[in-house]
Amino acid sequence: MEKKQLRIALAGNPNSGKTTTFNNLTGTRQKVGNWPGVTVEKKEGDIHKFGYDIKIIDLPGTYSLTPFSIEEIVARDFILDENPDVVIDIIDASNLERNLYLANQLRELDCKVLFALNMADVARSRGLKIDAEKLSSLLGVPVVFTVGNKNEGLDDLLKAAVDLANSPLVISEERKTRYSKEIEDAISELKDTIRNHIDPAFPYNPRWTSVKLLENDEIVKKRLEEKAGPPGKVILAKAETLRGRLAKFFNDDPEIIMTDERYGFIAGIIKEVQSSSTRQRVDISRNIDLVLTNRFLGFPIFIFFIWAMFQTTFTLGAYPMEWIDAGVGLLSGFVASLLPAGLVKDLIVDGMIAGVGSIIIFLPNILILFFCIALFEDTGYMARAAFLMDKIMHLIGLHGKSFIPMLMGFGCSVPAIIATRSLESRKDRILTILITPFMSCSARLPVYIVLAGTFFAAHAGTVIFCIYLFGIVMAIVTGRLFRTALLRGEDAPFVMELPPYRVPMMKNLMIHMWDRSRMFLKKMGGIILVGSIVIWALSNFPRYDAPAALTPEMAVRNAAVQAENSYIGRLGKTIEPFFAPIGIDWRGSVALLTGFVAKEIVVSTMGVLYAAKGDDESDALRSALRNSGMTPLSALSMMIFVLLYVPCLATIGAITRETGSVKWTLFNIAFTTGVAWSMSFLVYQGGRLFGF
Repeated sequence: MEKKQLRIALAGNPNSGKTTTFNNLTGTRQKVGNWPGVTVEKKEGDIHKFGYDIKIIDLPGTYSLTPFSIEEIVARDFILDENPDVVIDIIDASNLERNLYLANQLRELDCKVLFALNMADVARSRGLKIDAEKLSSLLGVPVVFTVGNKNEGLDDLLKAAVDLANSPLVISEERKTRYSKEIEDAISELKDTIRNHIDPAFPYNPRWTSVKLLENDEIVKKRLEEKAGPPGKVILAKAETLRGRLAKFFNDDPEIIMTDERYGFIAGIIKEVQSSSTRQRVDISRNIDLVLTNRFLGFPIFIFFIWAMFQTTFTLGAYPMEWIDAGVGLLSGFVASLLPAGLVKDLIVDGMIAGVGSIIIFLPNILILFFCIALFEDTGYMARAAFLMDKIMHLIGLHGKSFIPMLMGFGCSVPAIIATRSLESRKDRILTILITPFMSCSARLPVYIVLAGTFFAAHAGTVIFCIYLFGIVMAIVTGRLFRTALLRGEDAPFVMELPPYRVPMMKNLMIHMWDRSRMFLKKMGGIILVGSIVIWALSNFPRYDAPAALTPEMAVRNAAVQAENSYIGRLGKTIEPFFAPIGIDWRGSVALLTGFVAKEIVVSTMGVLYAAKGDDESDALRSALRNSGMTPLSALSMMIFVLLYVPCLATIGAITRETGSVKWTLFNIAFTTGVAWSMSFLVYQGGRLFGF
């Protein structure tokens, strides 16, 4: 019976258009998770095409299949161990030489491979002409032209993949990279040794295994020992002998020689299949970079873009925020009118609706923030930001590449910490992990919007921008301290590709924005709802026998007494002395304490506590804050504390996993909390000293 289900893996270099192609193929039919055993993001999409249910897997972007990084290991292991029906390599047609290195490694594997020459329009605009038919003939692999961001050629690509999946696997001679005679002789010897000592059921092709052993591939060596048993040691010994012979002959490591010969092969292919016109062309990306990466103008422009992002987040988000706020108020009033007075009504109205409603109103701001970050990524400006920050990052012994995880921290600290896996040095990874929580994540944004909007309304966007900027400064200062005292090491060189600028596709921007915002929405029905119920219960028990509320003022006073005498009030009074020197009362103290679970709960806690005062206006929380005795100075102090203190539980877990040590996690908790209190103390007491 004909197979009606297919699995297609997308491989490719970073900036080759792989993710854009994946998004346009799958649209919103995507699932995001983690690869088994690792925390690198895994994306899958299901589509129905040409009578087949097709699962498309987006492999991590890599420059090669040499296992230097976790992304390369994940991509290679999936192809080798999961046996997808077809592997499509997305190749940047405008940068053929660089992309063909990965393509050459893929075609050496015993799997069905299809090459997609993507961004064909960019190649044409640069005067490049590629003979796809000749390229296919020389490499022994089908080739299809595509323009992923315009959906051009994607149907042809999928059709070619389906046809390839249904055809027998034929590994032609053209698919074997030919090395120099000495290396080929060594491959042949080792291949014979493998065939003589290993069961034919061994999953890896003997020639490919021989090449990897001569390249001293640690993962293949380990797998050989695991799967082959004692005979594997014989093969490894033979491989070491041959490596020694090659090293002596070439006076260099065999893996370096083999890499050079691959590039030599690629250079020959390029001469055969690619030609360029003599017409002059304007390199738009280079001209834009003359301004955006200028040594004098680049950094101020970058700061302006970041300021504009937060100003837009606050001002543009204010309108839908008011609509959602009004909707929450209407829902609260409607539910209150249906339920009889009592604990159940209080729980639903003042606990669940007030708690979750105080957070859900910030959804537009979160969406705008993630949209702006996606815009930076899809246009190619994110790489320029890393380039611009390189000199500043060198002040703390890091390089610009470390700034990319830090910039991702504006969205969420967890994926930002995971992204440090792209750094080669363990000390660099740990240092970047320790300072990344100072980059203010989106979960903190609702706190800033509430406090800045209440006490700095006219300049709220600028105040929020300054808070984020202060976080960057603190990350740099503490990074310099850690590099000097704890994690000494030499600066690593910074080599990073600057991709061409591209006009972002709205569909891709929306997909990226939604993917990142789903986590925020999931929290609404999970941890924030549960947290709101817990906070409401702690603030309503034990019950205070209040006198009958004859006036609204008496109702407010009774609610305040209830809150102060509840379990949460007692807890707040206990920890209030610790927070009093930084201008935060017992309610703020409790809110900060609950923020250890998730920073959004800071606002949720205040929403529950202040809703108990009986203020039925849509801006209940802000109105209550103004009447609570909080001043602009104490609000600023609280924002500084929220920015710097211990990250949430999810981030703590990520730090533990990525550093592999509880010691660094405990250190991070103690250090960030200490820094937060110290900076808030300086802001609050210094402000009072100068009469603010």
